[in-house]
Amino acid sequence: MRAEPVPAEKVKCVVWDLDDTLWEGVLSEGGGARLRPGVQEIIHELDRRGILSSIASKNEPERARARLTELGVEEYFVFPQISWDAKSTLVAAVASELNIGLDTLMFLDDSPFELAEVGQAHPVVRCVDAARVDDLLSRPELDVPRTPDGRNRRRMYREAAVRKRHEESFVGPRSSFLASLDMRLVVRATVVEDLDRAAELTQRTHQLNTTGLVFDREQLTSLMDRDDHLVLSVELIDRFGDYGMVGLVLVALEPDSWRIRLFLMSCRVMGRNVGGAVLASLAAGARAQGRGVTADFRPNDVNRPMYTVYRLAGFAHESDVGSVRRLRLRADVNLAVPDYLGIDVSIPARSQIKEP
Repeated sequence: MRAEPVPAEKVKCVVWDLDDTLWEGVLSEGGGARLRPGVQEIIHELDRRGILSSIASKNEPERARARLTELGVEEYFVFPQISWDAKSTLVAAVASELNIGLDTLMFLDDSPFELAEVGQAHPVVRCVDAARVDDLLSRPELDVPRTPDGRNRRRMYREAAVRKRHEESFVGPRSSFLASLDMRLVVRATVVEDLDRAAELTQRTHQLNTTGLVFDREQLTSLMDRDDHLVLSVELIDRFGDYGMVGLVLVALEPDSWRIRLFLMSCRVMGRNVGGAVLASLAAGARAQGRGVTADFRPNDVNRPMYTVYRLAGFAHESDVGSVRRLRLRADVNLAVPDYLGIDVSIPARSQIKEP
């Protein structure tokens, strides 16, 4: 018997209906003059937590956007979807624009019909009656660590929208577009200030996650202090702004190889070839010590893109250990960072002096 679809543990975006949900009344019937009581405070708090807000509303787009501006909340919504399409179509469009899984969305609406329509089309979306909005912030799936990256998440997605417009208007090959971004990647040792964001990444990132391991702050601190492990943070910046910390790599230093136990990346960097560049930097560090590179991969329903990253980089299936595939970078493969991507690599010295 097939298991029922299960939403992700934490919500990344709350998708709001407008009429009788975000504001009072129906806009086309003269309503929408006031936000519902408490809604503005909820939106602000979600923003502080790094949880995005968007919109799925059947309304006339320009009029609805103008009203959001009048009410002083337009800037809090990323990739709002306002049209006469089915709500399930609009919700799916939000996930697509944000490049996140449907299972990380929560949908708020006052209409039982609309909630049922979205729930039927997308069983992994949490569908919540707008009448329960007062208790929204106490829900465990919205209880997430507060981090600097989280507080800047809305800004980052708005910058992403500018990048997208640039991409859509760009004429030329893909490599030229990527070069036009003037990207710089940083791979460095994780420090104390990174720990909340690093833990958040393990909890929030499912699609671009090789093994699904989850760590809290204390566990990551313990790993950072071990001589037989590397905990590396990945950051990215381009001409449009700072993506923040977009990746985490956990490497076990074994006698004959560096074994990548966990490699995850934020969906914000999908399509930038960041994964291959990170693997190239790890391969260079390991081979400088005369060691190979292996990687664990635990397949699930959504993380196949990361398996593709490994295979394109030259990793081959070596063995299985329970549910984990052990991959090994072929000795004849020389990984290189693409010309359009600048990279700064700083790997802790202990990995350079540890003897096999």
